[in-house]
Amino acid sequence: MGEIVGAALVSHVPPLVLPEATRLEMNGGKDFTILEGLHRIRKEIDALQPDTIVVLDSHWFTTFEFVVSAHDRRSGHFTSEELPRGNPQMPYDLPGDPALAHLMAEVAGERDDVWVHASDDPCLPVRYATVYLTPFLQRDERWVSFSLCQTAEYDDFIDTGAVIGEAIRRSDRRVVLLASGALSHKFWPLRELRQHEAADPVHLRSPQHRAADEHLLELLGRGDHAAVLDYYPEFRQFSPEGRFGHYLLMASALGGRDWKWPGVATSDYENAAGTGNVQMWFPANH
Repeated sequence: MGEIVGAALVSHVPPLVLPEATRLEMNGGKDFTILEGLHRIRKEIDALQPDTIVVLDSHWFTTFEFVVSAHDRRSGHFTSEELPRGNPQMPYDLPGDPALAHLMAEVAGERDDVWVHASDDPCLPVRYATVYLTPFLQRDERWVSFSLCQTAEYDDFIDTGAVIGEAIRRSDRRVVLLASGALSHKFWPLRELRQHEAADPVHLRSPQHRAADEHLLELLGRGDHAAVLDYYPEFRQFSPEGRFGHYLLMASALGGRDWKWPGVATSDYENAAGTGNVQMWFPANH
């Protein structure tokens, strides 16, 4: 029987892969703590020895269904269409887990209200919400990416997360889930953007966005995921990345309202161009 042995809410923002000199210039001579936060999460993952890491990728938007990568291996060079000067032609090499991906699609196929397609198309692009994590988090595990369907609503994320959890239980895999995405996610306008690149959360898009994130982080830190789900309609007003689908999938896979694992922040809460970001590990409490 498979098991989710750990989970994390992770930031994937471009400063992670920018040259150190650029990061220090952006942040007043100090580095962003989100880098060290990922290294700390990797130490937690090392202790668990998972078979597979599943990235719930908030940059991979699909429309007619959720899609899961089912490749034996994804490799190549990645340049972000969003910020091509950031880390052009970044190499990646991700061994996959086709069996687990197809099992997710099979479990979804048992229902008439969830749609998951497992794709091993060699031309399927990879997104930086997956790739930018690899210098910090990749070891020898298999890596699978799972999309966010842009036409999905709250119940769709919850039902699909339950499918992910059930598929993992039916497998023989030890799995870590990475919900890869920001908290509030509203950028500054272009003419103001360069004045707000530093990590200090005073640069968040508004005090209201910061307050919403900080309330969310308090709930996550207590492991009160039922309260997070109750707060979701209000939090949506602050434009969470991917409609916060990466978190909803993760929470539902782990039991939804019954999930109690408290979050441990491994970085500071930081700004990225107006958006709220944190690295947070959820250690299993069983």
